[in-house]
This record gives sequence, C-alpha cells and structure tokens, in this order.
Amino acid sequence: MELQKKLKKIMLPALKIAIGSSAAIWIAESLSLQYASSAGIIALLTIASTKWETMRLSLYRLITFCITVILTFLLFHLLPWDWATYGLFLLFTVIYSTWIGWRVTISVNAVIATHFLTVGNFSLNFVLNEFLLVLIGISIAILINLFYNYKGQLREVLRGMRFTETQLQNVLREVSAYLSETESYPGVWQDIGALESQIQEFIHEAYEYSGNLFPTHSHYYVDYLEMRLSQCRILQSLHAQMRKIRTMPEQAHLISEYILYLTEYIVEMNIPQKQLDRLHQISQDMEQEPMPQTREEFEGRAILYHILMDLEEFLHAKQRFVETMDPAVKKIYWGN
Repeated sequence: MELQKKLKKIMLPALKIAIGSSAAIWIAESLSLQYASSAGIIALLTIASTKWETMRLSLYRLITFCITVILTFLLFHLLPWDWATYGLFLLFTVIYSTWIGWRVTISVNAVIATHFLTVGNFSLNFVLNEFLLVLIGISIAILINLFYNYKGQLREVLRGMRFTETQLQNVLREVSAYLSETESYPGVWQDIGALESQIQEFIHEAYEYSGNLFPTHSHYYVDYLEMRLSQCRILQSLHAQMRKIRTMPEQAHLISEYILYLTEYIVEMNIPQKQLDRLHQISQDMEQEPMPQTREEFEGRAILYHILMDLEEFLHAKQRFVETMDPAVKKIYWGN
C-alpha cells in the first residue's frame, strides 16, 4: 500500500511535466517561434506541486521577464554583448532575485538572456517571440495543474488525521495503564516519536491539498494536524515526568481513570471544555488529600501535579484550535 502510494506520488507529477512540456513545445512550433523547445523547459520549471504555487510562480515569471528584457537591452547597448556581459547580467539577476525572494525565476531568465546573446537582436518581433515562449510555458503549467485528484488527496489527509487520533488514544491508554500499575507496552514511547515524523508528512500532504484549493478555509486540515503535533510533544514531556516516579502515589489511580475517560474524546469534533472542568475537579480533590508523609510520597505527588499540568496543556491545545477557528470555517467543517 505504501509502495503504491509512493509510486502514485512520483508518477502523477512526472506525467504532468511530460505532457505539459511536450504540449508547450508543440504549440510554440505550431506558431513558428524561435527556440520553441524553451517553451517546454519553461513549462517544466513552472509546474509546481500546487495550483496556487504555480500561479504565483507564473506571475513572477512575467514580471521578471520584463526586467530581463530591460536589463539585457541596457547591457547590450552599453557593453559588447559577449560571455562577459552575460556573466554581468547573471550577477545582477541573481542579486535582485535573491533580494526579493524570487530566486526560483533565475533559470528561465538565464535562458531568455542566452537567446538575446545568440541572436543579438532586440527588435519588437524577437521580444514578442520570447514573451510568447514564456506565456505558452506558464499557461500550459497553469492548465495542467487544473487537472487534480482532489478527492483522492483529501482521503489521504483524512486518513492521516484518523491515524493520528488512534495513535494518540493508544498512548493515553498506555499512560493510564502505567499509572494504574497494570501491564503496559513500553515501546509506545518509541511509537509516539515515530508518530511525530508521520504527522509532519501528513501536514505536508495537507499543505499540498490546501494549495490546490482556492478557498482560504482549506488550511483547516493543516491547522488541525499541527495541533495534534503539538499534543504529541506535550505527551513526550508527560512521559519524561512519569519516568521520574519511584513509588506510585495512591492518587495516581484518579489520574489513570481520568486519562482512560479522556481517550474517548481524542476526536476531531470535540470541544474539550467538559474534559477541562473534570480535570480541574480532580486537581481540587487532590488538594484535599492528606499531606505526604515521606520524601518519596512528596516527590511522587509533585510529579502527579506536573502530569495534570501537562494534561491541561494537552487539552488547551485543542481548545485554542477551536477558539481560533473562523466561524465560517467551523460551520463548514463542524456544521455549527
């Protein structure tokens, strides 16, 4: 399954690039443009992983094309147009492109400049020839990215979200088992470390999905997965505290029962206010307990309080996600 998914991720972009580049060259040749093959290169370099990125890059290409024409025209009339002048052109191009954050446009502009260098012609017809090469390349790139498997990628994003929730529930069950001193699986903490890496991949997929949708609320999935990644890191902190416990305090069973209750609410559409209220009540109940009599009891009780604080932060991460959600987005995804 993973191999099939990986091959699909490789094959689809490869097909888009192959078809787009070939189509761009065919159109340029049909119009009898000089350097028609450059239209295919421009399409190849402009086809990005997302629709928005492709459109943004296309706009950058148009703007920097104008700069390239002006810069090469000035250098052509001020200096002998040879390899040294071309090097000077690249120097200026790299400097300004890097300065404004458009370094990705350098390659296409360098190709256009070589055409001027080779032909030595700044007539309106040749400038139009070069403009059409750029226009064909970026138009094909935009058109190719309109054909996209949105439903398939959305299924992958949702699968990642459900997998993350299930893994977090498993970790919480292990924490509960540890605190109740029942049999547990110690490898779960290696699993949570691996889960962090997996969530990073899920976030990347969510970014790609959102980048292919025009509505701004498409970042919902990215925000959700980043919230779960934050919760993962909180559980790592909780684990570090648990390892410090030498003798399990009697009050640990209260927290164990609460964590077991909490696992049912590690789902997408849950506002954790009730879980926070119950956590605060447990904290208050523990404050009414008799004071610890030994150093070990005191240290164990202190660690339990720290675990409660980590659990509170775990829930606050979800609460902040809900509270900062745009009402329109919440209505779309949560129906209220």
